[in-house]
Amino acid sequence: MKTKSASNWSAAQSEEHYGFKRWGANHFSVDSEGFVQVQPLSDGRAVRLMDVVEEAASMGLKAPLVIRMQDTLRHRVTQLNEVFRKAIKEEGYKGEYRGVFPIKVNQLREVVDEVVSAGKDFNYGLEAGSKPELMIALGMHEGGQRLIICNGYKDKDYMRLALLGRKLGKKIIIVVEQLSEVDSIIEIAKETGVKPMLGFRVKLQTRGEGKWASSTGDNAKFGLNTAEILFAVEKLRAAKMQSSLRLVHFHIGSQVPNIITIKAAVTEAARFYCQLAKMGFPMGFLDVGGGLGIDYDGSRTNFESSMNYTVGEYARDVVFNIREICEASGVKVPDIVTESGRAVAAPHSMLVVEVFERINKHESLGKQHQPKSRHKIVDDLAVLLKNKARLGRLERFHDALQKKEEAFSLFNLGYLDLENRAAAEQIFWQICEQIDKESDKAGYQPEELHELKKLLADQYVCNFSVFQSLLDSWALKQLFPITPLHRLKEKPTVNAVLVDITCDSDGKVDRFIDLQDVKDYITLHPLKAGQPYYLGIYLTGAYQDIMGDLHNLFGRVNEVHVFLEDDEPNGYYIEEALAGSRISDVIEGVQYQWEELCRRIKQQIDHATKKDLIKPREGVRLVEFYESQMLAKTYLNIEHTGKKKR
Repeated sequence: MKTKSASNWSAAQSEEHYGFKRWGANHFSVDSEGFVQVQPLSDGRAVRLMDVVEEAASMGLKAPLVIRMQDTLRHRVTQLNEVFRKAIKEEGYKGEYRGVFPIKVNQLREVVDEVVSAGKDFNYGLEAGSKPELMIALGMHEGGQRLIICNGYKDKDYMRLALLGRKLGKKIIIVVEQLSEVDSIIEIAKETGVKPMLGFRVKLQTRGEGKWASSTGDNAKFGLNTAEILFAVEKLRAAKMQSSLRLVHFHIGSQVPNIITIKAAVTEAARFYCQLAKMGFPMGFLDVGGGLGIDYDGSRTNFESSMNYTVGEYARDVVFNIREICEASGVKVPDIVTESGRAVAAPHSMLVVEVFERINKHESLGKQHQPKSRHKIVDDLAVLLKNKARLGRLERFHDALQKKEEAFSLFNLGYLDLENRAAAEQIFWQICEQIDKESDKAGYQPEELHELKKLLADQYVCNFSVFQSLLDSWALKQLFPITPLHRLKEKPTVNAVLVDITCDSDGKVDRFIDLQDVKDYITLHPLKAGQPYYLGIYLTGAYQDIMGDLHNLFGRVNEVHVFLEDDEPNGYYIEEALAGSRISDVIEGVQYQWEELCRRIKQQIDHATKKDLIKPREGVRLVEFYESQMLAKTYLNIEHTGKKKR
């Protein structure tokens, strides 16, 4: 029976294979020509991402490239607010929704600016978790009705800044995270003569789920336990500041996968709110924190990279549970605050990387260097390769593994030469490939043989740094959807893992989304000589833009901001293009002066010229080259030869 050829493969099959309809939230799809397109507003208008990549390249901005779909960011802000408004109306809730965007998720000016603009009609505010973030929030915040929520550890200057905002007529709520903060707030309020608006962050007993479950419970980093809340209440009463307490806040972690956890946390926090209201405090706001998830893998489960609920269900459950507890307690319902950052920001940007090299085991292991005199260990492996019918797959694998280890031992002891070691390795990998192909047809596969596909997978070398652009993949094993941007009418036939250009062995992506589980490889297309091959890494708009480091001094990547525009030929325009870091930029970031380095190199070249090690003209060219590289981009400058195709 013949397998379906690559030529019979369709764009629709690629769309299913990579799971676009599961994780894409109606924003991403594959067009009939096999190109990935994005629908920022899910209204049918689409932008082909390869068009953006090629236009950016024509502007001198090659991959690695961040593409921001600013309309998607606006759409997510609008969607969240409208979903809560709908839930409030349907549940007959008497309060309002007063969401805030947590700046820590992405502090970049272009992101915060777009969020503030999109939230204008909804009184959508900002949340700050540090003094620098508060200074951004104060400057970017507009309108007297939008909230600014102040979280995190606070010194007295942080508190003074918050009260400065109160003087300007802003609704700023300082959330008390530690009991010691209450005394400082009382002192600063008296010093400035400004009445603060305060909230208490409570330590819930409801446990979170997923990677950030430790955000709750007795050992949580932030928040007041029940006894500390009572102490804080006494301090406010003694200072005659009862009227300042307006909010109860909790946070059960980022990316909460299970709606049951959210329901339980909201119920517990609503009890705290009602108790404080009954104690005579004016209250008015219940802040349910962040945690609204993103379905990175498309499984729609309570797996840590997914979520088993929709945004609509989240809003309805928050509204319903607060209303139920308040009505049962005879307390007026509060305005509801959420700090959903990941759900707002993640879908709006993606990272484009170029694959420029393939590391392949069986192609590089000695096919052209057969030994003149074959060792018995090589003959034994050759017999295993030829007599595949005699033994079962697992037994052959065990025997081949034993012979491979034996060959390494013989080599280390000096009894096996280099040519025979290479031949042994080559035949071992041929046996593994043979067993793997048989396993695809055999149905059941022993656990040990599951590892074969990972062992045999090629390494596709991509021009980017995991540590700069995809930090959560390395640090937290976060899954992100990854697909080719083009050639999706061709059948993908190469199992691969992705490796970056850093000199760190951890600079790789070897965990990929799968509907059933996590895969150790991704299926991609063979590379074509002289032709670029681009991959898209999606849903990277939360945290990845801002948390990268300077490992190997690669720095920020190129970036373009894209808006829909019906009058443009391809349906969009690039509103802003930002060049990535130059070598001089990152060098200065680690306390070198690039001009001083150039001066030192010139001195060394002048010295070599005087010793007649190099000629004067060559010395001048070397100085010019060194200085020109200071202004070059940090990532590889990949050049293609031959006819260029998509």
